[in-house]
Amino acid sequence: MQVSEHDNLSNVAEIGGNGRLSDLAYTRILETLFERKIPAGAFVSQNDLVKLLGIPVAPLRDALRILETEGVLTIHPRSGIQFVKPGLELTRSTYQFRSIIERAAVAVFAETVDEAELGEIERRHIEVTRRIEAEGLTDWARGELEQLEVVLHNSIIASLNNPLIETTYKRMHNYLRLVRLDRKLTAPLALRSLREHMEIILACKARDPEKAAAALSTHFTAALQRHMGMY
Repeated sequence: MQVSEHDNLSNVAEIGGNGRLSDLAYTRILETLFERKIPAGAFVSQNDLVKLLGIPVAPLRDALRILETEGVLTIHPRSGIQFVKPGLELTRSTYQFRSIIERAAVAVFAETVDEAELGEIERRHIEVTRRIEAEGLTDWARGELEQLEVVLHNSIIASLNNPLIETTYKRMHNYLRLVRLDRKLTAPLALRSLREHMEIILACKARDPEKAAAALSTHFTAALQRHMGMY
C-alpha cells in the first residue's frame, strides 16, 4: 500500500494536546476507513498506518487492539492488520442489534419527546423529501440524509437516558457505517427511507408507542432487505 505525503493527515506536532493519542488514533483509523483511504477488507502494515495517520507506534497499537476487540479489524502478529469486509453476517447482526435496542427506546421516545424537537425533525424530513422530489439526489440531499439518520435514531436512543446503551450504540454505528460503504443510494431509495422515517415520526407525534415500534420494525426490515440486495 503506497502512502504519499499528501495522504498524511497530520504529523505528531499538529496533534498537540488534543486528548490521548490512542483516542485520536482510534478516531483517525475509523475515519480513514469510512473515507475509503483504507478499503474495507484491506490488509496493511503497521508502518503504513503510522505514515497515513501521523500517529506514533505505541498509541496506534493501543487503538488497534481496541478496534480488534470491537470486530473492526484483525491483527496478524508480524504480518499486518486486516480490516473487516462487510458481508451478510455483519449486516444481519447490525440490524438485529438495532432492532432490539431501538424498539424499546422508541416506545419511550414516543411518550417523552419534546414536541418542538420532534417538530423540527419532521420539518427537516419534509424539506429533504421535497428537494429530492424536485431536484433529485444532490450532494446536499445526501448530506442531509446522513444527518437525519443520525438525528432521528440518536434521539430515540437518548430518550432512554442510559450511558451504557449510548456507548454500545455508538460502537454499533461504526458497523453500520461499514455496511453502508458500498450501498448504491438512488433518489427512489432515499425517498422510501424518508417515508419510513415519517411513519415513525407521525406515530410519535400521536404519542402511540406501539405504532412507533411497529413503524420502526418495518423501517429496519426494509433497510435490511435493501442492504442484503448488495450481496
